[in-house]
Amino acid sequence: MRIAFLTGIWPPDVGGPATHGPDFSRFLVARGHEVRVVTMGHGKPTVRPCEVEVVPRRFPFPIRYGLVALRGARAAQKADVLYASGTYAAAAAASVAARRPLVVKLVSDPAYERAARYRLFGGTLEEFQRATSPGVRVLKTLRTLSLRRARPIVVPSAYLAEIVGGWGLRRGDVHVLTNPAPPPREVEPERLPQGTFVFVGRLTRQKALPLAFAALERVPGARLVVVGDGPDRAGLERLAGERVELRGALPRDEALRVVAGATAALLPSAWENLPHSAVEALSVGVPVVATAVGGVPEVVLDGENGLLVAPGDPEALAAAMRRILEEPGLRDRLAAGAKPSVEAISSDAIYRRLEELLAEAAAR
Repeated sequence: MRIAFLTGIWPPDVGGPATHGPDFSRFLVARGHEVRVVTMGHGKPTVRPCEVEVVPRRFPFPIRYGLVALRGARAAQKADVLYASGTYAAAAAASVAARRPLVVKLVSDPAYERAARYRLFGGTLEEFQRATSPGVRVLKTLRTLSLRRARPIVVPSAYLAEIVGGWGLRRGDVHVLTNPAPPPREVEPERLPQGTFVFVGRLTRQKALPLAFAALERVPGARLVVVGDGPDRAGLERLAGERVELRGALPRDEALRVVAGATAALLPSAWENLPHSAVEALSVGVPVVATAVGGVPEVVLDGENGLLVAPGDPEALAAAMRRILEEPGLRDRLAAGAKPSVEAISSDAIYRRLEELLAEAAAR
């Protein structure tokens, strides 16, 4: 197959879609497919498993988004199928212009994320589904129109599939494919002091890192290493105490080394779908302390490979961190359950199914 691939972020950016893009592209190329990526970025891509065209983020949003749609249509004209893991409106426009089928990997509710970014809504993702203010209605309408052309829509959790089912889309076109674990390999852990927790991800409001900082203050002797970058970095640097180390974005292999050396991974998110960072921590044998939001409980099993707490509660998060450090045998027991818990969601199995869905769409 020839595949045009549109995504909003790509390395050196960090985050789930920036992990998925190169991984899946590499898989497709190894399987003999031709892949061309159109994305946005501040500079040259640091990973090139295929042809990657970058629309500079220095352009104002309407211009760069229009360029993504235009270049996506150009790429799609030479492809059998268009695949998008972001920039959904641009992907829909490109699909129409090029008359090519569209497959979407949906990792969130884009209307909710925009409403939160523009401060049009301050509640939870579940509450947003019932919101009816004029601005919210406009965002919901645009979201659904953008996704209506996609067949199928792939989501990484049953949680998100249930939400998407309420958007007026064809339920039969929604497929659950969990974010995959990295291929089995030995990772040389970085030597970190005992009691070090590690967060990996984009530094955004969604990840609720101020909550993690507040919890850390309640856990004497604990440290937190933050790996990642994003729009909230400057504010987080001002909030971080002496026991917080912000390392910025790291290449994926280096980030995995840091996680592998941690006492536990920390995920304090206010809302989530099913984060790559949790799956990757488990894949290197590290338990996860996380808030029980979205699809997180589908992969982090409380008392089996990690600990789950309610969102927005720094004391509950601190109590879970203290348990990891102080409860005899708990950390080792959770670590022993980490790798086996993600064996069934290997990248090879998940990507082969996604490849099949692309082929089915291309054949229509």
